[in-house]
Amino acid sequence: MKLIKNATIAFAVFTLILTIVFFTWWAFKDKFVFNGEKFDQVKWIQLATSTKNECKRGDMAYDLQQNILARGTQREAVTALLGRPAFEDENSIEYDLGKCMHVYHGLLIFFDQNNRLINSRISSH
Repeated sequence: MKLIKNATIAFAVFTLILTIVFFTWWAFKDKFVFNGEKFDQVKWIQLATSTKNECKRGDMAYDLQQNILARGTQREAVTALLGRPAFEDENSIEYDLGKCMHVYHGLLIFFDQNNRLINSRISSH
């Protein structure tokens, strides 16, 4: 009986630690996965059609998101900087980042009714 109780406690502690590690990684994964390089506009545009690297633009996405794309930037300025998006609608545009961590990702950029940047996020497909 004591062995079962100890095994149950050990399993519960293991599960708790595993959950904390997973959610910590999940909360910071964009910084860990998409922060390999500083944003380079020329390289960004060139990699749009590249097939050399699966995660073609992913390494620059975090720097771009955190340090370049400022809230309130006009939509035209964003497209002038990043080139033609892979997807576009009235309130958002998306740029293909490639296949990073075995999943296709994109950089989604959202705009308000005045075409000013509200926020951006890295999404998976």
